[in-house]
Amino acid sequence: MPELPEVETTRRGIAPHVIGQRITAVIVRERRLRWPVDRNLPKLLQDQCITAVDRRGKYLLLCMPAGTLIIHLGMSGNLRLVGADTPVKKHDHLDIVLDNNKILRYHDPRRFGCVLFTSEPVNAHFLLKELGVEPLERGFTGNYLFEQSRRRSLAVKLFIMNSHIVVGVGNIYASEALFLAGIHPKRAAGKITLERYTTLVKAIKHVLRASIKQGGTTLRDFVNGDGQPGYFAQQLRVYGRAGEPCGKCHQPVRHIVLGQRATYYCPHCQT
Repeated sequence: MPELPEVETTRRGIAPHVIGQRITAVIVRERRLRWPVDRNLPKLLQDQCITAVDRRGKYLLLCMPAGTLIIHLGMSGNLRLVGADTPVKKHDHLDIVLDNNKILRYHDPRRFGCVLFTSEPVNAHFLLKELGVEPLERGFTGNYLFEQSRRRSLAVKLFIMNSHIVVGVGNIYASEALFLAGIHPKRAAGKITLERYTTLVKAIKHVLRASIKQGGTTLRDFVNGDGQPGYFAQQLRVYGRAGEPCGKCHQPVRHIVLGQRATYYCPHCQT
């Protein structure tokens, strides 16, 4: 699934090309996404000018005077800029045609994503209103995680992946950040000290920023707004490396399933 760095990479890739552009047409080839695309979407977006491209968690937000278009890339989707003469591929479900002869093309093989329009304040939308803090903003601190974790017995990896606590810390990035912070992924969230949470917050920010800089993790189906894959997977320290030597202590990296998600850690370095 495209995670926060992949979505942020897409946002940064498309923003310079779409901000200030007028939507001349919307072509919907497949309405059956996670939530059906509104039949009136072409009419709602006709002649609207895109004023900003924002992100909230894993949601892309195309802002315009009439409201906000909320886009989620699902399990394996992407949103890319293409020329007007670019052939349509299978699973290219929706086009947003701009007056600069570019098209924002939404591609989603599994149809788990969404393209929804709201004229209400976007932060009040049911998809966004319960989301936690953004991990790269000032509100995400060691003190915040420490306070939120008190009396919680669930594993810390599941705790930091809870989007009601903090958004966008996906499976890969949670494993990597916990390794950098030296924290075992199964340790109870409520048993971790403020000092260690402060270290963990720094690790999460580092991993996410490094991934954004590299263009997002190379997942099987992900390409960014320019159609190019990300490269952060080349930098992974534990994720997907079960049985390989830890880069710090040379002990074998272990693999377990935690919350139905693959989890990788070093039993020697993470306690």
